[in-house]
Amino acid sequence: MLVVLIICTVLTVILTVLPLSKQTHWVVRSMDFPRLQIVILIVFLLVAIIFFLDEQLPLTLILIAANVLCLIWQLWWILPYTIFWRQEVKLSKEDHPKRNLSIITFNVLTPNRNAEALIELVNKHQPDILVTLESDQWWENQLRVLEADMPYTVKYPLDNLYGMHVYSRLALHDQEIKFLVEEDVPSIHASIELQTGDKVRAHFLHPAPPSPTENTESAERDAELIVIARSVEKSNQPVLVTGDLNDVAWSSTTRLFRKISGLLDPRIGRGMFNTFHAKYPFLRWPLDHLFHSDHFTLRSIQRLPSIGSDHFPLFTSLAFTPTKGATQEGIEADAEDYNRTKEITNKKGVNVDDVPKPNEKL
Repeated sequence: MLVVLIICTVLTVILTVLPLSKQTHWVVRSMDFPRLQIVILIVFLLVAIIFFLDEQLPLTLILIAANVLCLIWQLWWILPYTIFWRQEVKLSKEDHPKRNLSIITFNVLTPNRNAEALIELVNKHQPDILVTLESDQWWENQLRVLEADMPYTVKYPLDNLYGMHVYSRLALHDQEIKFLVEEDVPSIHASIELQTGDKVRAHFLHPAPPSPTENTESAERDAELIVIARSVEKSNQPVLVTGDLNDVAWSSTTRLFRKISGLLDPRIGRGMFNTFHAKYPFLRWPLDHLFHSDHFTLRSIQRLPSIGSDHFPLFTSLAFTPTKGATQEGIEADAEDYNRTKEITNKKGVNVDDVPKPNEKL
């Protein structure tokens, strides 16, 4: 038992320390994902150490100390995504339908053929915007029935797992499809016109993940997220960024994105809203995101039921309340953060001027 506990503790320390590295190899960056699972492992280890080992032995104290330090560090990253943290986005107490903006973001999983279930979800929740990721021509054909109520669309079907579609009840302007980092990974950019006439700058993203089967490093994903953050950083417009970012909410890259962009995360203080993996409850983390500027407050956010994909749909409803939302604060960047953003974007040769700025000229 002692040997097993020592090995498990060493493994826990390695899993905790690896993400501290700036290395972008997928093995290192994948350790950003299972922080909640590591916390659970540490708790079990501490219970086992206390139960099976003599607490007076120096080795026992070392094992306890190592696990406690790892536990504190892991909790520092994930606690903001629990009800024990101060909410970053205020709950809207107003009900002005014309000032509301609701979105379903959903990675459909290309081989998934349960389009009817998605159509039923859209009919039930009546979102203003539906964003689909991994949608190919088959999915486009099936979802065509939605266009009767959601006539404004941007479509880019692909069979490489990076197709994207946007369906909207609200008018879309300045639509552009860009390949910011990789030539086969698109992003959609548009201006959403609310019923009040106010326009929202929107970016819909699905960067490729670091993995042994796709990009061996996270450099491509990181560059796309950070170049978007740099683009919206100084914008006074209402801004929305959503999609399957192939990064967890608590990673250093997503945290850097929040710092540089100044955008808010409505999950802070409310929950993790783990959208992946739908089929394996113990291997779940928040991969699908929605960030917004302080022009908005939150009406509701919820993870919708599984409908055949490896992702759950994410439904978010916002209220356009720029006066009341102005008191909301995210996290601020420092000089080191800005230096890191330059390293990330320079590494892949991406330029902030390549990012469309919908509605900026108006």
